[in-house]
Amino acid sequence: MLNSIALRRSLPQLLKTDNGCEFTRKMLDRWVDDRGIRINFSRQGRPTDNATVESFNGRLQQECLNENGFMSLEDARSKIKAWRVHYNQCPTILGWMTPFEFAEKSSGCQNMQPE
Repeated sequence: MLNSIALRRSLPQLLKTDNGCEFTRKMLDRWVDDRGIRINFSRQGRPTDNATVESFNGRLQQECLNENGFMSLEDARSKIKAWRVHYNQCPTILGWMTPFEFAEKSSGCQNMQPE
């Protein structure tokens, strides 16, 4: 997934993450090291260190995962993709821009299209 994103966006100088089980630590360490990216882990038990991600994870859980039953892996992928497209195209508190518009404006990624 990170390689796919890296094809469409410039790589960051710093990657902020938590110490959660979402990542396979050795693979992530190798990936960022190979690309010269520094990694900054949030402090254990301090969700405010990574408030943006914690907020997104809460919205994903509440608006998508809790609201849907998944009959198969393909069904889960389809429903999560539909939610992601909706999430990225709905205006938010980001100056009433969609997350896609905000990212495009702030990073100059005019060629990036939502999937």
